[in-house]
Amino acid sequence: MSHPASSHALPRALWALMVGNFVIGTGVMAVPGTLNEISHALGVSIPQAGQLITAAAILMGVGAPVFASLVAGWDRRRLLALSLLWYGLLNGACALAPNYASLLPLRVLAVIAPAIFTPQAAASVGLLVPAAQRGRAITFIFLGWSVASVMGMPLAAWIGGELGWRWAFGLVGLMSLASGWWVWREMPDGIRPAALSRQAWAQTLGSAPLMMAVGVTLLAGFGQFVLFSYMAPYFQETLGVRGGMLSLMFLWFGAFGLAGNMLMSRWIDRIGASRAVLIAAAAMALSLLLWPLGRLGIWQQGLVVVPWALGCFAMNSAQQARLVHMAPALAPATVALNSSGIYGGQALGAALGGVMIAQGHMLQLHQVGFVLLLVSMALSVWAAHTQKRSSAPR
Repeated sequence: MSHPASSHALPRALWALMVGNFVIGTGVMAVPGTLNEISHALGVSIPQAGQLITAAAILMGVGAPVFASLVAGWDRRRLLALSLLWYGLLNGACALAPNYASLLPLRVLAVIAPAIFTPQAAASVGLLVPAAQRGRAITFIFLGWSVASVMGMPLAAWIGGELGWRWAFGLVGLMSLASGWWVWREMPDGIRPAALSRQAWAQTLGSAPLMMAVGVTLLAGFGQFVLFSYMAPYFQETLGVRGGMLSLMFLWFGAFGLAGNMLMSRWIDRIGASRAVLIAAAAMALSLLLWPLGRLGIWQQGLVVVPWALGCFAMNSAQQARLVHMAPALAPATVALNSSGIYGGQALGAALGGVMIAQGHMLQLHQVGFVLLLVSMALSVWAAHTQKRSSAPR
């Protein structure tokens, strides 16, 4: 079993946490990847199927800070392994759901695991590596989400197209059980980040720079998921893409998502987290600005998504590192709130996108996303300025 390391090598437990995030991310993105199949197989509309994304994201967004308080005293080895066990069992139950009415509550119960695992894995990093490696270690374990976009989401889309959406959910269930065993094997005992007092929560919620930074995450997620939630039906309507070609589109997006996160992991400690966030958001906004060019053909669409993919997961990693650097002692709270921002953005985006599609405005989704990303960039600059003023000597 691994123990906290003081050398430059990352401890083996971080690999288990990274793979855990891969499984979590694959499960979260399985619904967008199989949205067409779920809609067809269960006889519901695309906007109604999209409510699976919205409802799950609401639970994850509200649950992340609530569970952070409830599980404060738990040993993280047990907590993280059990959350993956829960994820495995509930994804298996989702795969067996006979209809949409039973799938929806099962899906909501399943995503209790992401609400716990991702923020608590990040909060554990500070006790696994020295302070000088913290930024690198946090971005490293978030590579799991990028790898999920490279392998997990395309695999779910391919399995959904070839065998049906139930097989995709069943695969996530099996991977969760295996990942839970690995986390149990590699995580050391006794990893218990300090429980946050009411005073610490009040300090976090009362900090304008911290809350503004969380707002950046919320707005960026909102802007992306207006369109990202419905990429499968969008590509089918505009380019006639489905099945294997849809899986290749997600694979293309994910490959650049992984590259962006790897670049972020390498450069973030040199360029600074707030500047890194701005660069990532600008890349995503560029894709949404150029989005109509993608309707010219599959290759044009493939080129247009590249900046978005490069910035997508890199921004989440940079935001987590940014918040930890801003207030290391408050990291369990800020990381949980940032996860709420990610999932809250997903919920808002999927909900608004569903409403727009129901009203016949699928081709305008990118315009809303572009405006929201510009607002997130402005808020990010403001947050950095406010942080500098609050930390300046008086």
